[in-house]
Amino acid sequence: MNPAGLRQPDQRSCGATAAVVARMLADPSYAEGVRPRFAAEVLATHRRLTRARLHGRLQLPWPRAVGTPPWAVARELTALTGVRHRTRLVRWRRPPRWEDVAALYVGDRWLPRHVVLVVGHDPLRCYDPARGRVVEVDAAALARARPLGRWTTVWFAVSRAGRRTRA
Repeated sequence: MNPAGLRQPDQRSCGATAAVVARMLADPSYAEGVRPRFAAEVLATHRRLTRARLHGRLQLPWPRAVGTPPWAVARELTALTGVRHRTRLVRWRRPPRWEDVAALYVGDRWLPRHVVLVVGHDPLRCYDPARGRVVEVDAAALARARPLGRWTTVWFAVSRAGRRTRA
């Protein structure tokens, strides 16, 4: 499945778009069925990911108007892959091992503003929902805080924690 041309439908649904594309990449039959109604699926996913309960568990409040919370993306990727994902603050800590990263929250020096889905690790490639395409990212640039275009700071990494969850 090639995510080219699949763009986030509004200014705040990049995280939900990344989650839908992750599911499309993992499930070709889902991808085939959802492509014609992609925008509606992303908006429905955004509503679901910003609820007080996700996958049967309470989650920290996060205003829907500012996007999708990183812990919701981690739970969604855990449910999708069966491998536990966690959210790690990167802004003031050393970068994670990039080969474990599944999604990145990037922004300016004040706030996380955008989510990209990591789709390849050698070289590092990210699906950018705002552009609707996969871009190659210099992993060294991530460590120097120049990740993606105008976004200069990596805030959160949603990474595989390495353990399989119970099915």
